[in-house]
Amino acid sequence: MNAAGSPVDGALAVAAIVLSLLVAVWALIATLRHRPPDLIQLIGLGVLELALLGLAVLAGVALAGGEQPGEPGAFFGYLVTLVCLPPLAGVLARMEPTRWGSAIVCAICLVTPVVVVRLQQTWEVLGG
Repeated sequence: MNAAGSPVDGALAVAAIVLSLLVAVWALIATLRHRPPDLIQLIGLGVLELALLGLAVLAGVALAGGEQPGEPGAFFGYLVTLVCLPPLAGVLARMEPTRWGSAIVCAICLVTPVVVVRLQQTWEVLGG
């Protein structure tokens, strides 16, 4: 499979990035308004987690089909990190029911797109 057709590229990855950035903006607004994490943030994190688990499933299917990432160690490290980020944000936000809980959600949602892109890059290293 070529880099353009890697399992971690495509509409689901774009949706995860956009959703993550939307939750980050919502959390930033809450932080600036001195609001604790709200239900919308937590639901957004849940939906984001579902999208990221979908990416993980796509990667698993590709691996089961004989495809390999260019940097397997880094790929699996990024994949595990990626699926752990939204639950971590949710737990930390609930532990900090102040504006800083919303700041935590914002920060983690800003990191998530970077990890998605790095995941894509580690798959593509071999060039197909």
